[in-house]
Amino acid sequence: MSRWAGGRPRLISPDEEQFIVETANTRPEKLGRPFTRWSIRKLADHLRVHAARRIVVGRERLRQILHRHRITFQRTKTWKESTDPQREAKLARIEYVSSHFPQRVFAFDEFDPLVIRPQAGSGWAPAGHPHRLPANYHKLHGVRQFHGCYSVGDDQLWGVVRRRKSAANTLAALKSIRAARPDGAPIYVILDNLSAHKGLKIHTWAARNKVELCFTPTYASWANPIEAQFGPLRTFVIAGSNHPNHPALTRKLQGYLRWRNANARHPDVLAAQRRERARIRSERQRRWGQPATHAA
Repeated sequence: MSRWAGGRPRLISPDEEQFIVETANTRPEKLGRPFTRWSIRKLADHLRVHAARRIVVGRERLRQILHRHRITFQRTKTWKESTDPQREAKLARIEYVSSHFPQRVFAFDEFDPLVIRPQAGSGWAPAGHPHRLPANYHKLHGVRQFHGCYSVGDDQLWGVVRRRKSAANTLAALKSIRAARPDGAPIYVILDNLSAHKGLKIHTWAARNKVELCFTPTYASWANPIEAQFGPLRTFVIAGSNHPNHPALTRKLQGYLRWRNANARHPDVLAAQRRERARIRSERQRRWGQPATHAA
């Protein structure tokens, strides 16, 4: 016969705790409630009054239960699943050339928009006295794009700032990539399906110069390795900036590229790449070509 060990008896059983966790992980709309997310107060009220299994629990106790089960308040994310009928073949080809011929693999994409106005950012400042920039939401100097080229094997990034996206500008970028390997042997360029990346002139030139264009599937920008390189560019050149005009922004950008290529393995660069990679692939978390996992 068990003996009472003292202390207040447990008011919430393990089964009730599991029911609380399941309710917290369910959208309120599915349970007939007229809102899209739970707050601690709304969840406690629902459990006490509206739930199929009524449980009386205080807000602090409810917060502790959610914390113990690693249920946190997070920002909702969106994603698009690729509908490209050649998705698996394209991803498999990108993975194959990247793993077998890394010194011959390059990537191309545009980083945009580049606008001249104060950009929010973060940095060190005296406590309670953050650096301030003037507010301006007008694009008085127009929009530019950085046409970036990246060598996977050499871990080098370069490019130019253009006024617009066009087939002519894409062809110029491909020629600069071909010039990085002037030996005449085949090279592979990973790029997305933008119409400016295609066209008869581009395909004719690529075939004549032994350049294989490896297009990513639609809605799969994460498959392009240059995307992770744009994260440090955004962090170290755009965020917290107030460039007076596009020539000044271009000089800063090119100055960063010189520093970045001389310090490609710098911990800050690698950390910014990881953050950008997590941002664009957070919902996928798959290696190249790996089949999609289906929800149970």
